[in-house]
Amino acid sequence: MCAREGALELITTNLDMGIRCTVAADVKEGGSIALPARRLASIAKALPEGTIELECSDDQAKLSCGCSKFRIMGMNDAEFPPLPMFEQTEALVVEQQQLRGWLRHVSFAQSEDENRYLLNGVLFAFKGGEEATNGETADSGNVAELHVVATDGRRLSLMQQSMEVPQALRGKSFILPSKAVGELEHLLQQSAPVKLYFNNRQVGFELELDENAQKSGLAQSIYLVSKQIEGTFPNYLQVLPKTTERRVRLERSLLLESIQRAALVSSLDNNTVKLTFNQNLLEISASSAEFGEAHESIAVEYEAGDKPISITFNSKFLTDPLKALDEDVIFFEFKDEVSPGVIKTNDNFRCVVMPLRLG
Repeated sequence: MCAREGALELITTNLDMGIRCTVAADVKEGGSIALPARRLASIAKALPEGTIELECSDDQAKLSCGCSKFRIMGMNDAEFPPLPMFEQTEALVVEQQQLRGWLRHVSFAQSEDENRYLLNGVLFAFKGGEEATNGETADSGNVAELHVVATDGRRLSLMQQSMEVPQALRGKSFILPSKAVGELEHLLQQSAPVKLYFNNRQVGFELELDENAQKSGLAQSIYLVSKQIEGTFPNYLQVLPKTTERRVRLERSLLLESIQRAALVSSLDNNTVKLTFNQNLLEISASSAEFGEAHESIAVEYEAGDKPISITFNSKFLTDPLKALDEDVIFFEFKDEVSPGVIKTNDNFRCVVMPLRLG
């Protein structure tokens, strides 16, 4: 905590990730101290409504609000590690809601397996000057194709965005750890831009504040910095199906609700649902010895050909992307019973889901 004229700067870090923000304050005398963050937050939440007064010495702080008074042990701020900065690094500037949308569209596919640490985050890759996913060159002036990707090995979610980026960032990439992804999704609430910086080891986000945030007492900006996941992300472009042959247009909310209902009777072990594509009809079914059977049907425009095609999926791998999307209409593409299914939208989103092969 650092008190300066008219503001109190708050900084916290666990050495892997750090956050800095500033709140408006009536500062009578400047100074700084390091206090235990969780304890201080618990005390602040429990205080009654009113003005908080804070008085600090080298290793302790006195806090009072109304009839509540605390003395909190801390340490000299000289022992507190500074947050990494990116003073001579070019920044990518995007709207906060746009970045939040990218993360929301892919973050559900991150791996939770700590043994696969390279997949415990989200990849940001700038494809300018390289081959884009459509096989065409993405290099055009200052325009690059940004890929935001997450996968756990059984599903892969990808957002693509053509945009102008600084020349120094093109052809580069970084993996943002899942904890930083979650914190960013929580912080990206402003109708204002965010600046993205990164080097070989860290990535930083400087969030500007809109008028509503400033009225709540926040000042200047919010700064988040995180270590990157070191290593090479798997070649996700190889996972994208080259051909799918069949494409079905579906109402997102109707498909989501139908899968959720059918999954209520699926086995707790594999959580499976079966999608059967008949002539102009999609049947969604699930069954288990423990709970019974469920059947749902949706009218679709689909030519079944010689015979219906049935594909079995983990229901969660279908509902997660459907929940993350806002579009009313999605497209489901597939080739056959054993090839991956692909959920697509018209705004460069795709989610590849591996089918289940049950004995």
